[in-house]
Amino acid sequence: MSGIGAHEVIIETPDHMATLSDVEEKRIEDLFWAFRDRVIDLKKDLRLRYTLFFKNHGESAGATLEHSHSQLIALPVVPKRVLEELDGAKKYFEYKERCVYCDIVRQEIAAGTRVVMESDHFLVISPYAPRFPFETWVVPKLHHSHAETMSPQAIQDLASVMRSTLRRLDKALERPPFNFVMHTAPLQEASIPHYHWHIEIIPKLTRVAGFEWGSGFYINPTPPEESAKFLRDATPV
Repeated sequence: MSGIGAHEVIIETPDHMATLSDVEEKRIEDLFWAFRDRVIDLKKDLRLRYTLFFKNHGESAGATLEHSHSQLIALPVVPKRVLEELDGAKKYFEYKERCVYCDIVRQEIAAGTRVVMESDHFLVISPYAPRFPFETWVVPKLHHSHAETMSPQAIQDLASVMRSTLRRLDKALERPPFNFVMHTAPLQEASIPHYHWHIEIIPKLTRVAGFEWGSGFYINPTPPEESAKFLRDATPV
């Protein structure tokens, strides 16, 4: 296989000292517009199979530059973890004839105990059986497999939701380092009925060590119901 791809840095603000939770909502909206526009352009290269959009905030989360930024990497393969997630979602769909993420949205809204916040387009939850303390997911309420197909209204709403969620994490956990990763469908595939794009935010509060690497199991001392209540109560200023 030829080594082909792209690695792009998206600078989120001209203010060197600001973090993503500090900037105004329009800046975050611009970030997601930049992601959308770049993915649509990268998709024209048929050698590229997947785009990974992510942010490392803080040294312990892997950030190597102090200035607030996100990254977009285009790959000539679909990563192994993405294939596993797609395969699991497909098996659920074949068994239930429903998208697993759509079911999650419906069930979490009905239960309410793991919901952090809800907007017109998105649901923010502490997922069932999270791998890490205060792991938080932002899930579209309507089914879309590709994040780059977001409407302008959804992008505007996502900016508001992400800003509020990051501010809640800042207030509850005293501005922790974190990673966020956008999970989306492969570039060259049409809309997929069994997969549902979403964002996973993972504060760096614990370390992955020998047990996790050796077993694939994660030790999380914080129940998601407690995490969700803590974040709901941490109303951002």
